[in-house]
Amino acid sequence: MLLTHLGELAALACAAVVVEDRYSQIYKQERVRPALVADGIAECQIRWPNIPIVFCETRGLAEEWTYRYLAAAHTWASTEPAAIERIGEQSTLRPVPKRQTGPSPADIRDWARRNAIDVPGRGRIPASIRQAWKLSTRQPDP
Repeated sequence: MLLTHLGELAALACAAVVVEDRYSQIYKQERVRPALVADGIAECQIRWPNIPIVFCETRGLAEEWTYRYLAAAHTWASTEPAAIERIGEQSTLRPVPKRQTGPSPADIRDWARRNAIDVPGRGRIPASIRQAWKLSTRQPDP
């Protein structure tokens, strides 16, 4: 299964495999021969040298390494002519989310409190309170 996944990763512009443990832990396996695992990793590195296999001792270190790898890959994909030629020009602009129409939850909570309506301090505002606000301010339904 790992070989299949590595073959798929090889088609990508950038890819890596991050292992959340130390390489030395391979030799402490009880249910599989450690040499078999070590040989398999070596074979993968020879077959797909463009896909690094990185051992990070903890999940935190693995996350940190992955974050930095992805940031470097993003920069490479956005600025390097070779990357742009290989994967095409990528837009680095994210679509701007549509602005919410109508009042903010804070506005409705403030209105409700001024009108002695019990409103939760957090979370979703009940539909009955929203409807009361609309009726009192003569707002059309969105």
